[in-house]
Amino acid sequence: MRVITGSARGAKLQTLAGGDVIRPTSQRVKEAMFSSVQFEIAGREVLDAFAGTGQLGIEALSRGAVICHFLEQNAQAQAVLRQNLEHTQLSAQSKVLQADALLFLRNTVLLFDVIFLDPPYGKQILQAALPFAAARLRPNGVILCEAPKGESLQDQIGTVVLERSYHHGKTSVHRYRNTAKG
Repeated sequence: MRVITGSARGAKLQTLAGGDVIRPTSQRVKEAMFSSVQFEIAGREVLDAFAGTGQLGIEALSRGAVICHFLEQNAQAQAVLRQNLEHTQLSAQSKVLQADALLFLRNTVLLFDVIFLDPPYGKQILQAALPFAAARLRPNGVILCEAPKGESLQDQIGTVVLERSYHHGKTSVHRYRNTAKG
């Protein structure tokens, strides 16, 4: 995996050996995700929930996000995430928390402009996390969710509305927007 563009363009990111612990986002899916929000990253506050080794949040920071909060419960993945932040020289704009993303989203008072949700597949975690993430989204903010193709998600959570879903192989990406006026 490499950073696509921005200040860390081309930087190779470390991953964990084996796919049991972390399922990295494919390069093609990452490119599609960022293409859909390319003008909504710079100057924004980002949350990378279920961060794994941090490639989505690092891409956002490389593209000019002012801060990214990374949530990762697995200690091994978090160690690789910290190495990736050091390698890309993006540690100063980062907050890495070893935390359960669902508990964090449920209890935090922080608000975000962009939220990435890419939890483990097949455990209904995304359906549980989405309402909590919607409650932490600023007006006109965006949530990008990665899920297996065919997984059913809500069309609307309060003022947060599904704008678009698109598929890449066995993966679906869903983009939600908070339509509330700020």
